[in-house]
Parts: sequence; structure tokens; C-alpha cells
Amino acid sequence: MSATSPSPARPAAKRSAPKSARRRSRELALQGLYEWLISGAEAGTIDAHMREQGDFERSDQAHFDALLHGCIAEAADLDSVLGAHVDRPTTELSPVEHAVLLIGAYELKHCLDVPYKVAINEAVELAKSFGGTDGHKYVNGVLDKAALVLRPAETSAARR
Repeated sequence: MSATSPSPARPAAKRSAPKSARRRSRELALQGLYEWLISGAEAGTIDAHMREQGDFERSDQAHFDALLHGCIAEAADLDSVLGAHVDRPTTELSPVEHAVLLIGAYELKHCLDVPYKVAINEAVELAKSFGGTDGHKYVNGVLDKAALVLRPAETSAARR
């Protein structure tokens, strides 16, 4: 065998795709919202803390700003939408799942450039990475129902 071909006993390592700038911004916003839900700190303080993270510069900073500040500013309205589809008050959800649901609902409501299925899938991926064992299933179910309210034309067109 030549030195350049992989050995049959050792297949080439499968590389995972690098995270997109939007995915990074969602992860950072999730961490910031978690901090906000736990500590109740001011949005500006949390924002400054998140900007100190090593990979912040590789995020979509405009999307991060929209998610973090938008979710905090509209938390009551977003919780109202989510409240119709959860089995308990949102204040009783785990802070990770609550933050993921806030991000998903915010994207469904305001980020119309993101298809609703993508917004839900991204929230599910956040829940898989940061949440409890089956939290992603809960997030999927809640946001799927919320999408019917927040994106009625898009969801009905997709279900035809």
C-alpha cells in the first residue's frame, strides 16, 4: 500500500461539519438566556459576558443580538404563545428547555427568512446538545404546535 492511501484497518476519520455562524449565535443566545432565567441579570450584563466567549467572533452577531435581546424583551409575549402548548407553566420548565423554546418561538415569530421547519429543527438540535434526555421531543412538539399559530400560511402550505 502506498503511504497516501488509508489503511483498511483504520478508515479515514469522519469529520463533523463546522458549526454555522447562525448555529453559534443560537448557542450563545441559549447560554445567555439560561443565565438570565437563572440569575435575572440585566440584558446588557449578560450580553457583555457572552461577547467575552472565545468563539463569539465566529457567530452571526446580528442574529445573536436579535435572539438574546428580543427573547428577553418579549419573554412575556413569547411565554403566552408557548403557554397554550405546554403542559405546565413555562416558569416550571427546565431553564434550558425554556430558553430553547423562547429562541424557537422568537425565530418563528420574527425571523421569517428562516423556514419554520428550520427554526424548529435548530431548536431541537439545541435541546439535544444542552437539554435533558428527551427534552428535544418536548421542544419539537411544543414548537410544532406554536408554528401553526405563528406561521399559519407557511405551515398550512407545507401540510397540503
